[in-house]
Amino acid sequence: MRVIAKRTLREFWEKHANSEQQLKTWFHETERADWKNFNDIKSEYPSASILNNGRVCFNIKGNDYRLIVRINFEIRIVWIRFIGTHAEYDKIDANTI
Repeated sequence: MRVIAKRTLREFWEKHANSEQQLKTWFHETERADWKNFNDIKSEYPSASILNNGRVCFNIKGNDYRLIVRINFEIRIVWIRFIGTHAEYDKIDANTI
């Protein structure tokens, strides 16, 4: 899968250093992934939440942070839509961001 854009993750871990290693791990695992559908994601990340509009919410660092991505399986692209704390997550609509 192609992840767009790592820069968003980097900017986040520069502010929240305790998320850096897990975000890097997620990024590299996602780049190597061959996901065909949401079931493939759930088998690798059982705690991920499947949302509307092709979005998935991943729990980062023991659920300290939330990462929302939008996925197009046909063209194998994962767009990072949001990364933030629970308080920040509570202020957004995860299905439309």
